[in-house]
Amino acid sequence: MKKPFIDPIKLSVLMPVYNERYLVKAAVERALEFSHPLVQKLELLVVDDGSTDGSREILADLAQKDARLRLFLQPHNQGKGSAIRRAIHEASGQISVIYDADLEYFPEDWALLLRPFFEAEADAVYGSRFMPGDYRRVLYHWHSLGNHLLTWASNAMTDLNLTDMETCSKMVRTELLKSIPIRSNDFALEPEITAKLAKRAAVVYEVPIRYAGRTYQEGKKIGARDGLKALWAILKWKIIDDIYKEGEYGSEFLSSLSHVHKFNRWMADFLVDDVGSKVLEIGAGLGNLTTQMIPRDRYRATDINPHYTAYLRNLAMGKPYLEVDQLDVADSDAFSNLEGQFDTVICLNVLEHVEDDLQALENIRRTLEPGGKALILVPQGEWLFSSLDEAVDHFRRYTKKSLADVMLRAGFEVLSLRDYNSVSVPGWFLNGCVLKRRHLSRVQLKIFNTLTPVFRALDEHLPWQGLSVVAVGQRGQGPA
Repeated sequence: MKKPFIDPIKLSVLMPVYNERYLVKAAVERALEFSHPLVQKLELLVVDDGSTDGSREILADLAQKDARLRLFLQPHNQGKGSAIRRAIHEASGQISVIYDADLEYFPEDWALLLRPFFEAEADAVYGSRFMPGDYRRVLYHWHSLGNHLLTWASNAMTDLNLTDMETCSKMVRTELLKSIPIRSNDFALEPEITAKLAKRAAVVYEVPIRYAGRTYQEGKKIGARDGLKALWAILKWKIIDDIYKEGEYGSEFLSSLSHVHKFNRWMADFLVDDVGSKVLEIGAGLGNLTTQMIPRDRYRATDINPHYTAYLRNLAMGKPYLEVDQLDVADSDAFSNLEGQFDTVICLNVLEHVEDDLQALENIRRTLEPGGKALILVPQGEWLFSSLDEAVDHFRRYTKKSLADVMLRAGFEVLSLRDYNSVSVPGWFLNGCVLKRRHLSRVQLKIFNTLTPVFRALDEHLPWQGLSVVAVGQRGQGPA
Protein backbone atom coordinates (compact mmCIF):
# COMPACT_ATOMS: atom_id res chain seq x y z
CA MET A 1 0.00 0.00 0.00
CA LYS A 2 1.10 3.59 -0.59
CA LYS A 3 2.11 5.28 2.64
CA PRO A 4 1.38 8.87 3.73
CA PHE A 5 4.24 11.17 4.62
CA ILE A 6 5.64 10.56 8.10
CA ASP A 7 8.71 12.76 8.51
CA PRO A 8 8.70 16.57 8.21
CA ILE A 9 8.91 17.73 4.61
CA LYS A 10 10.10 20.63 2.50
CA LEU A 11 7.23 22.66 1.00
CA SER A 12 7.63 24.36 -2.38
CA VAL A 13 5.34 27.38 -2.88
CA LEU A 14 4.76 28.13 -6.58
CA MET A 15 3.87 31.81 -7.00
CA PRO A 16 3.17 33.39 -10.41
CA VAL A 17 3.20 37.22 -10.48
CA TYR A 18 2.02 39.64 -13.13
CA ASN A 19 1.55 43.36 -12.39
CA GLU A 20 0.73 43.07 -8.67
CA ARG A 21 2.86 45.90 -7.24
CA TYR A 22 0.29 46.87 -4.63
CA LEU A 23 -0.18 43.34 -3.27
CA VAL A 24 2.94 41.34 -4.00
CA LYS A 25 4.95 42.40 -0.94
CA ALA A 26 2.14 41.42 1.43
CA ALA A 27 1.60 38.15 -0.48
CA VAL A 28 5.28 37.23 -0.16
CA GLU A 29 5.36 38.10 3.53
CA ARG A 30 2.27 36.00 4.25
CA ALA A 31 3.80 32.98 2.47
CA LEU A 32 7.12 33.28 4.29
CA GLU A 33 5.36 33.58 7.64
CA PHE A 34 3.76 30.15 7.24
CA SER A 35 4.97 27.59 9.75
CA HIS A 36 3.87 24.07 10.53
CA PRO A 37 5.38 21.37 12.75
CA LEU A 38 5.56 18.99 9.77
CA VAL A 39 7.15 21.52 7.39
CA GLN A 40 10.86 21.55 8.06
CA LYS A 41 11.78 23.89 5.21
CA LEU A 42 9.90 26.22 2.89
CA GLU A 43 10.97 27.61 -0.46
CA LEU A 44 9.04 30.34 -2.25
CA LEU A 45 9.51 30.09 -6.02
CA VAL A 46 8.33 33.39 -7.52
CA VAL A 47 8.06 33.67 -11.29
CA ASP A 48 7.49 37.22 -12.51
CA ASP A 49 5.68 36.85 -15.81
CA GLY A 50 6.85 40.02 -17.51
CA SER A 51 5.48 42.61 -15.07
CA THR A 52 5.81 46.24 -16.18
CA ASP A 53 4.36 48.02 -13.13
CA GLY A 54 7.33 47.79 -10.76
CA SER A 55 6.55 44.34 -9.33
CA ARG A 56 9.94 43.03 -10.46
CA GLU A 57 11.85 45.61 -8.52
CA ILE A 58 9.85 44.92 -5.36
CA LEU A 59 10.46 41.19 -5.75
CA ALA A 60 14.18 41.65 -6.38
CA ASP A 61 14.47 43.63 -3.15
CA LEU A 62 12.54 40.97 -1.20
CA ALA A 63 14.71 38.18 -2.65
CA GLN A 64 17.86 39.90 -1.37
CA LYS A 65 16.44 40.00 2.15
CA ASP A 66 15.29 36.36 2.42
CA ALA A 67 17.14 33.42 0.86
CA ARG A 68 13.96 31.32 0.93
CA LEU A 69 12.60 33.45 -1.91
CA ARG A 70 13.96 32.41 -5.31
CA LEU A 71 13.04 34.80 -8.10
CA PHE A 72 12.75 33.85 -11.78
CA LEU A 73 12.04 36.38 -14.53
CA GLN A 74 10.10 35.63 -17.69
CA PRO A 75 11.28 37.76 -20.66
CA HIS A 76 7.70 38.81 -21.42
CA ASN A 77 4.15 38.02 -20.32
CA GLN A 78 3.36 34.41 -21.27
CA GLY A 79 0.50 33.55 -18.93
CA LYS A 80 -0.06 31.86 -15.59
CA GLY A 81 0.43 28.36 -16.96
CA SER A 82 3.85 29.24 -18.32
CA ALA A 83 4.91 30.75 -14.99
CA ILE A 84 3.72 27.72 -13.02
CA ARG A 85 5.52 25.40 -15.43
CA ARG A 86 8.78 27.23 -14.71
CA ALA A 87 8.18 27.10 -10.97
CA ILE A 88 7.47 23.36 -11.06
CA HIS A 89 10.75 22.79 -12.89
CA GLU A 90 12.62 24.59 -10.09
CA ALA A 91 10.75 23.00 -7.16
CA SER A 92 12.77 20.80 -4.80
CA GLY A 93 10.29 20.08 -1.99
CA GLN A 94 8.33 16.85 -1.56
CA ILE A 95 5.04 18.77 -1.81
CA SER A 96 4.21 21.82 -3.93
CA VAL A 97 1.37 24.30 -3.54
CA ILE A 98 0.19 26.93 -6.02
CA TYR A 99 -0.24 30.37 -4.46
CA ASP A 100 -1.39 33.44 -6.38
CA ALA A 101 -0.11 36.90 -5.51
CA ASP A 102 -3.57 38.50 -5.29
CA LEU A 103 -4.28 37.87 -1.58
CA GLU A 104 -7.48 35.95 -2.37
CA TYR A 105 -6.18 32.86 -0.58
CA PHE A 106 -4.75 32.42 2.92
CA PRO A 107 -1.39 30.62 3.42
CA GLU A 108 -2.59 29.69 6.91
CA ASP A 109 -4.99 27.24 5.20
CA TRP A 110 -2.07 25.23 3.85
CA ALA A 111 -2.13 23.42 7.19
CA LEU A 112 -5.54 22.03 6.19
CA LEU A 113 -4.28 21.01 2.76
CA LEU A 114 -1.29 19.21 4.29
CA ARG A 115 -3.36 16.92 6.52
CA PRO A 116 -4.38 14.34 3.86
CA PHE A 117 -0.71 13.98 2.86
CA PHE A 118 0.22 12.98 6.41
CA GLU A 119 -2.97 11.21 7.48
CA ALA A 120 -4.06 9.49 4.25
CA GLU A 121 -2.70 8.54 0.83
CA ALA A 122 -3.16 11.91 -0.88
CA ASP A 123 -1.46 12.66 -4.18
CA ALA A 124 -3.21 16.03 -4.49
CA VAL A 125 -5.41 18.20 -2.28
CA TYR A 126 -7.68 20.97 -3.56
CA GLY A 127 -8.70 23.88 -1.38
CA SER A 128 -12.40 24.34 -2.06
CA ARG A 129 -14.04 27.75 -1.85
CA PHE A 130 -17.49 26.17 -1.90
CA MET A 131 -17.29 23.51 0.79
CA PRO A 132 -18.71 24.70 4.13
CA GLY A 133 -16.05 26.67 5.98
CA ASP A 134 -15.67 29.45 8.51
CA TYR A 135 -16.35 32.30 6.11
CA ARG A 136 -15.88 33.61 2.58
CA ARG A 137 -16.30 36.96 0.92
CA VAL A 138 -19.64 37.31 -0.92
CA LEU A 139 -19.10 38.49 -4.49
CA TYR A 140 -20.32 37.96 -8.04
CA HIS A 141 -23.21 35.54 -8.55
CA TRP A 142 -22.51 34.96 -12.25
CA HIS A 143 -18.80 34.42 -11.66
CA SER A 144 -19.63 31.85 -8.97
CA LEU A 145 -22.15 30.18 -11.25
CA GLY A 146 -19.50 30.00 -13.97
CA ASN A 147 -17.16 28.24 -11.55
CA HIS A 148 -19.85 25.71 -10.67
CA LEU A 149 -20.58 25.04 -14.36
CA LEU A 150 -16.89 24.54 -15.16
CA THR A 151 -16.51 22.22 -12.18
CA TRP A 152 -19.56 20.23 -13.31
CA ALA A 153 -18.20 19.95 -16.86
CA SER A 154 -14.80 18.87 -15.55
CA ASN A 155 -16.37 16.28 -13.25
CA ALA A 156 -18.42 14.90 -16.14
CA MET A 157 -15.22 14.37 -18.18
CA THR A 158 -12.96 13.11 -15.37
CA ASP A 159 -15.50 11.24 -13.23
CA LEU A 160 -14.29 13.11 -10.15
CA ASN A 161 -16.74 14.75 -7.75
CA LEU A 162 -14.91 17.98 -6.97
CA THR A 163 -16.77 21.00 -5.64
CA ASP A 164 -14.20 23.52 -6.92
CA MET A 165 -12.06 22.49 -9.89
CA GLU A 166 -11.07 26.10 -10.63
CA THR A 167 -9.55 26.75 -7.22
CA CYS A 168 -6.09 28.29 -7.42
CA SER A 169 -5.12 26.57 -4.15
CA LYS A 170 -3.86 23.17 -5.30
CA MET A 171 -1.29 21.11 -3.39
CA VAL A 172 0.37 18.15 -5.18
CA ARG A 173 3.20 15.71 -4.57
CA THR A 174 6.09 17.35 -6.40
CA GLU A 175 7.39 14.15 -8.02
CA LEU A 176 3.96 13.55 -9.54
CA LEU A 177 3.58 17.17 -10.63
CA LYS A 178 6.99 17.18 -12.32
CA SER A 179 6.10 14.07 -14.34
CA ILE A 180 2.96 15.63 -15.86
CA PRO A 181 3.43 17.70 -19.04
CA ILE A 182 1.63 21.05 -18.65
CA ARG A 183 0.84 22.59 -22.03
CA SER A 184 -1.48 25.47 -21.11
CA ASN A 185 0.05 28.94 -20.85
CA ASP A 186 -3.03 30.60 -19.39
CA PHE A 187 -5.80 29.92 -16.87
CA ALA A 188 -6.66 26.68 -18.73
CA LEU A 189 -3.94 25.30 -16.48
CA GLU A 190 -6.57 24.47 -13.83
CA PRO A 191 -8.73 22.02 -15.86
CA GLU A 192 -5.62 20.59 -17.54
CA ILE A 193 -3.97 19.64 -14.23
CA THR A 194 -7.26 18.22 -12.97
CA ALA A 195 -7.81 16.09 -16.08
CA LYS A 196 -4.29 14.72 -16.01
CA LEU A 197 -4.37 13.93 -12.31
CA ALA A 198 -7.60 12.01 -12.93
CA LYS A 199 -6.09 10.05 -15.82
CA ARG A 200 -3.07 9.23 -13.68
CA ALA A 201 -5.50 7.80 -11.08
CA ALA A 202 -4.16 10.22 -8.48
CA VAL A 203 -5.77 10.13 -5.04
CA VAL A 204 -7.36 13.59 -4.75
CA TYR A 205 -8.84 15.15 -1.62
CA GLU A 206 -10.68 18.41 -1.02
CA VAL A 207 -10.69 20.57 2.10
CA PRO A 208 -12.65 23.78 2.79
CA ILE A 209 -10.61 26.98 2.70
CA ARG A 210 -11.31 30.65 3.24
CA TYR A 211 -11.55 32.89 0.20
CA ALA A 212 -11.37 36.68 -0.05
CA GLY A 213 -12.08 37.18 -3.74
CA ARG A 214 -11.38 40.62 -5.10
CA THR A 215 -13.42 42.71 -7.52
CA TYR A 216 -12.47 43.60 -11.09
CA GLN A 217 -11.86 47.16 -9.86
CA GLU A 218 -9.33 45.70 -7.43
CA GLY A 219 -7.48 43.91 -10.22
CA LYS A 220 -9.20 40.54 -10.81
CA LYS A 221 -7.93 39.24 -14.16
CA ILE A 222 -9.98 36.16 -15.07
CA GLY A 223 -13.06 36.73 -17.25
CA ALA A 224 -15.65 35.17 -19.56
CA ARG A 225 -13.10 34.49 -22.32
CA ASP A 226 -11.05 32.44 -19.84
CA GLY A 227 -14.18 30.43 -19.04
CA LEU A 228 -14.56 29.49 -22.70
CA LYS A 229 -10.88 28.50 -22.84
CA ALA A 230 -11.42 26.34 -19.77
CA LEU A 231 -14.36 24.57 -21.41
CA TRP A 232 -12.24 23.84 -24.47
CA ALA A 233 -9.44 22.54 -22.23
CA ILE A 234 -11.86 20.23 -20.41
CA LEU A 235 -12.93 18.67 -23.72
CA LYS A 236 -9.40 18.64 -25.15
CA TRP A 237 -7.80 16.82 -22.24
CA LYS A 238 -10.66 14.33 -22.14
CA ILE A 239 -9.78 13.29 -25.69
CA ILE A 240 -5.98 13.60 -25.55
CA ASP A 241 -4.01 11.36 -23.18
CA ASP A 242 -0.93 13.54 -22.77
CA ILE A 243 -0.21 12.53 -19.18
CA TYR A 244 3.51 11.67 -19.07
CA LYS A 245 6.51 13.74 -20.02
CA GLU A 246 8.41 12.39 -22.99
CA GLY A 247 11.30 10.14 -22.05
CA GLU A 248 9.95 9.23 -18.61
CA TYR A 249 10.73 5.48 -18.82
CA GLY A 250 8.81 5.34 -22.11
CA SER A 251 5.67 6.14 -20.11
CA GLU A 252 3.96 8.17 -22.82
CA PHE A 253 4.28 5.41 -25.43
CA LEU A 254 3.38 2.58 -23.08
CA SER A 255 0.45 4.33 -21.40
CA SER A 256 -1.35 4.49 -24.74
CA LEU A 257 -1.55 0.67 -24.65
CA SER A 258 -3.69 0.86 -21.51
CA HIS A 259 -6.64 1.89 -23.69
CA VAL A 260 -6.63 -1.23 -25.87
CA HIS A 261 -8.75 -3.16 -23.40
CA LYS A 262 -9.79 -5.96 -25.76
CA PHE A 263 -6.15 -6.60 -26.66
CA ASN A 264 -5.22 -6.74 -22.97
CA ARG A 265 -8.02 -9.25 -22.39
CA TRP A 266 -6.69 -11.35 -25.27
CA MET A 267 -3.22 -11.39 -23.70
CA ALA A 268 -4.64 -12.40 -20.33
CA ASP A 269 -6.65 -15.24 -21.87
CA PHE A 270 -3.52 -16.41 -23.70
CA LEU A 271 -1.64 -16.76 -20.41
CA VAL A 272 -4.21 -17.55 -17.73
CA ASP A 273 -4.06 -21.37 -17.88
CA ASP A 274 -0.46 -21.28 -16.65
CA VAL A 275 -1.02 -18.74 -13.84
CA GLY A 276 -1.05 -20.02 -10.27
CA SER A 277 -2.24 -18.53 -7.01
CA LYS A 278 0.95 -16.78 -5.82
CA VAL A 279 2.05 -14.44 -8.59
CA LEU A 280 4.92 -12.02 -9.09
CA GLU A 281 4.39 -9.71 -12.06
CA ILE A 282 7.51 -7.92 -13.31
CA GLY A 283 6.90 -4.86 -15.47
CA ALA A 284 3.27 -4.44 -14.48
CA GLY A 285 3.10 -0.92 -15.95
CA LEU A 286 -0.33 0.60 -15.44
CA GLY A 287 -1.84 -2.71 -14.40
CA ASN A 288 -3.24 -3.62 -17.83
CA LEU A 289 -2.66 -7.31 -17.13
CA THR A 290 -2.81 -7.06 -13.34
CA THR A 291 -6.47 -6.08 -13.37
CA GLN A 292 -7.24 -9.10 -15.58
CA MET A 293 -5.45 -11.57 -13.27
CA ILE A 294 -6.60 -10.50 -9.81
CA PRO A 295 -7.84 -11.51 -7.32
CA ARG A 296 -5.32 -14.22 -6.34
CA ASP A 297 -4.17 -15.52 -2.97
CA ARG A 298 -1.15 -13.28 -3.40
CA TYR A 299 -0.29 -10.97 -6.27
CA ARG A 300 2.82 -8.75 -6.23
CA ALA A 301 2.84 -6.17 -9.05
CA THR A 302 6.19 -4.49 -9.69
CA ASP A 303 7.74 -2.04 -12.10
CA ILE A 304 10.97 -0.06 -12.44
CA ASN A 305 9.02 3.12 -13.24
CA PRO A 306 8.17 5.05 -10.03
CA HIS A 307 5.21 6.74 -11.74
CA TYR A 308 3.73 3.34 -12.55
CA THR A 309 4.23 2.03 -9.01
CA ALA A 310 2.49 5.13 -7.67
CA TYR A 311 -0.43 4.38 -10.00
CA LEU A 312 -0.44 0.72 -8.94
CA ARG A 313 -0.48 1.64 -5.24
CA ASN A 314 -3.65 3.61 -5.87
CA LEU A 315 -5.05 0.57 -7.67
CA ALA A 316 -4.12 -1.61 -4.68
CA MET A 317 -6.18 0.39 -2.18
CA GLY A 318 -8.80 -1.91 -0.67
CA LYS A 319 -7.14 -5.04 -2.13
CA PRO A 320 -5.15 -6.72 0.69
CA TYR A 321 -3.95 -9.48 -1.66
CA LEU A 322 -2.31 -6.99 -4.05
CA GLU A 323 1.22 -5.85 -3.17
CA VAL A 324 3.13 -3.17 -5.09
CA ASP A 325 6.84 -2.58 -5.22
CA GLN A 326 9.44 -0.85 -7.38
CA LEU A 327 11.72 -3.54 -8.79
CA ASP A 328 14.52 -3.67 -11.36
CA VAL A 329 14.66 -7.16 -12.87
CA ALA A 330 18.41 -6.78 -13.46
CA ASP A 331 19.20 -5.93 -9.83
CA SER A 332 20.12 -9.18 -8.06
CA ASP A 333 20.17 -7.57 -4.63
CA ALA A 334 16.53 -6.53 -5.00
CA PHE A 335 15.53 -10.20 -5.30
CA SER A 336 17.24 -11.38 -2.12
CA ASN A 337 14.04 -11.13 -0.05
CA LEU A 338 11.82 -12.76 -2.69
CA GLU A 339 13.46 -16.19 -3.05
CA GLY A 340 11.13 -19.16 -3.41
CA GLN A 341 7.94 -17.22 -2.63
CA PHE A 342 5.90 -17.56 -5.84
CA ASP A 343 4.47 -20.31 -8.01
CA THR A 344 4.22 -18.01 -11.04
CA VAL A 345 6.25 -15.13 -12.42
CA ILE A 346 4.77 -13.09 -15.26
CA CYS A 347 7.30 -11.03 -17.21
CA LEU A 348 5.89 -9.46 -20.37
CA ASN A 349 7.84 -7.15 -22.68
CA VAL A 350 10.65 -6.64 -20.16
CA LEU A 351 13.68 -8.79 -21.12
CA GLU A 352 14.24 -6.88 -24.34
CA HIS A 353 14.85 -3.73 -22.25
CA VAL A 354 17.58 -5.43 -20.18
CA GLU A 355 21.17 -5.59 -21.39
CA ASP A 356 21.97 -8.72 -19.34
CA ASP A 357 18.88 -10.84 -19.93
CA LEU A 358 20.57 -13.96 -18.53
CA GLN A 359 21.01 -12.30 -15.13
CA ALA A 360 17.41 -11.11 -15.24
CA LEU A 361 16.15 -14.65 -15.87
CA GLU A 362 18.33 -16.03 -13.08
CA ASN A 363 16.79 -13.45 -10.74
CA ILE A 364 13.31 -14.53 -11.86
CA ARG A 365 14.14 -18.20 -11.26
CA ARG A 366 15.23 -17.43 -7.69
CA THR A 367 11.75 -16.15 -6.81
CA LEU A 368 10.03 -19.38 -7.84
CA GLU A 369 9.31 -22.31 -5.61
CA PRO A 370 10.35 -25.73 -6.99
CA GLY A 371 8.11 -26.56 -9.92
CA GLY A 372 7.04 -22.92 -10.31
CA LYS A 373 6.54 -21.43 -13.75
CA ALA A 374 7.85 -18.31 -15.46
CA LEU A 375 5.73 -16.82 -18.27
CA ILE A 376 8.03 -14.79 -20.50
CA LEU A 377 6.76 -12.71 -23.43
CA VAL A 378 9.27 -10.94 -25.69
CA PRO A 379 9.20 -9.36 -29.16
CA GLN A 380 10.01 -11.87 -31.88
CA GLY A 381 11.78 -11.50 -35.22
CA GLU A 382 15.22 -9.94 -35.47
CA TRP A 383 14.31 -8.72 -38.98
CA LEU A 384 11.52 -6.61 -37.46
CA PHE A 385 13.87 -4.52 -35.28
CA SER A 386 13.00 -0.93 -36.19
CA SER A 387 12.50 2.66 -35.07
CA LEU A 388 9.59 1.50 -32.90
CA ASP A 389 11.96 -0.73 -30.93
CA GLU A 390 14.50 2.08 -30.62
CA ALA A 391 11.81 4.46 -29.33
CA VAL A 392 11.20 2.27 -26.28
CA ASP A 393 14.85 1.27 -25.74
CA HIS A 394 14.79 -2.34 -26.89
CA PHE A 395 18.21 -4.00 -26.89
CA ARG A 396 17.04 -6.84 -29.10
CA ARG A 397 14.24 -8.89 -30.60
CA TYR A 398 14.29 -12.66 -30.08
CA THR A 399 13.89 -15.86 -32.02
CA LYS A 400 12.37 -18.94 -30.41
CA LYS A 401 15.83 -20.50 -30.32
CA SER A 402 17.56 -17.50 -28.74
CA LEU A 403 14.87 -17.23 -26.06
CA ALA A 404 14.96 -20.95 -25.31
CA ASP A 405 18.78 -20.91 -25.12
CA VAL A 406 18.98 -18.09 -22.58
CA MET A 407 16.21 -19.66 -20.45
CA LEU A 408 18.01 -23.01 -20.42
CA ARG A 409 21.23 -21.30 -19.36
CA ALA A 410 19.31 -19.62 -16.51
CA GLY A 411 18.21 -23.04 -15.22
CA PHE A 412 14.70 -23.34 -16.64
CA GLU A 413 13.10 -26.31 -18.31
CA VAL A 414 11.29 -24.83 -21.31
CA LEU A 415 7.80 -26.35 -21.39
CA SER A 416 6.45 -24.46 -24.40
CA LEU A 417 7.15 -21.71 -26.96
CA ARG A 418 4.10 -20.18 -28.62
CA ASP A 419 3.62 -17.49 -31.25
CA TYR A 420 1.44 -14.58 -30.21
CA ASN A 421 -0.13 -11.73 -32.21
CA SER A 422 0.87 -12.72 -35.73
CA VAL A 423 -1.79 -10.40 -37.09
CA SER A 424 0.24 -7.31 -36.07
CA VAL A 425 3.40 -8.21 -37.99
CA PRO A 426 2.46 -6.36 -41.24
CA GLY A 427 1.49 -3.22 -39.29
CA TRP A 428 4.70 -3.25 -37.23
CA PHE A 429 6.80 -3.73 -40.38
CA LEU A 430 5.04 -0.89 -42.20
CA ASN A 431 5.18 1.60 -39.31
CA GLY A 432 8.64 0.78 -38.00
CA CYS A 433 10.70 -0.64 -40.85
CA VAL A 434 9.21 1.26 -43.80
CA LEU A 435 7.81 4.54 -42.44
CA LYS A 436 10.36 4.76 -39.58
CA ARG A 437 7.75 5.93 -37.10
CA ARG A 438 8.57 6.09 -33.39
CA HIS A 439 5.06 5.61 -32.05
CA LEU A 440 1.74 4.09 -33.03
CA SER A 441 -1.06 6.60 -33.48
CA ARG A 442 -4.08 6.49 -31.20
CA VAL A 443 -6.27 6.05 -34.27
CA GLN A 444 -4.35 2.89 -35.19
CA LEU A 445 -4.62 1.55 -31.64
CA LYS A 446 -8.34 2.37 -31.54
CA ILE A 447 -8.96 0.47 -34.78
CA PHE A 448 -6.85 -2.44 -33.59
CA ASN A 449 -8.72 -2.63 -30.28
CA THR A 450 -12.09 -2.56 -32.06
CA LEU A 451 -11.08 -5.38 -34.42
CA THR A 452 -9.34 -7.50 -31.78
CA PRO A 453 -12.13 -10.17 -31.66
CA VAL A 454 -11.65 -10.73 -35.40
CA PHE A 455 -7.87 -10.77 -35.07
CA ARG A 456 -8.04 -13.33 -32.26
CA ALA A 457 -9.99 -15.69 -34.49
CA LEU A 458 -7.56 -15.25 -37.40
CA ASP A 459 -4.28 -15.23 -35.50
CA GLU A 460 -3.54 -18.93 -35.18
CA HIS A 461 -4.32 -19.52 -38.86
CA LEU A 462 -1.78 -17.05 -40.25
CA PRO A 463 1.27 -18.66 -41.92
CA TRP A 464 3.97 -16.43 -40.40
CA GLN A 465 5.45 -16.16 -36.90
CA GLY A 466 3.98 -13.95 -34.18
CA LEU A 467 5.05 -10.42 -33.39
CA SER A 468 5.81 -11.87 -29.94
CA VAL A 469 6.75 -15.26 -28.56
CA VAL A 470 5.61 -16.60 -25.19
CA ALA A 471 7.77 -19.09 -23.32
CA VAL A 472 6.68 -21.08 -20.30
CA GLY A 473 9.67 -22.16 -18.24
CA GLN A 474 9.62 -24.33 -15.13
CA ARG A 475 12.02 -24.30 -12.24
CA GLY A 476 13.33 -27.76 -11.46
CA GLN A 477 13.85 -29.24 -8.01
CA GLY A 478 17.60 -28.59 -7.92
CA PRO A 479 19.93 -25.63 -8.52
CA ALA A 480 20.48 -24.10 -11.93
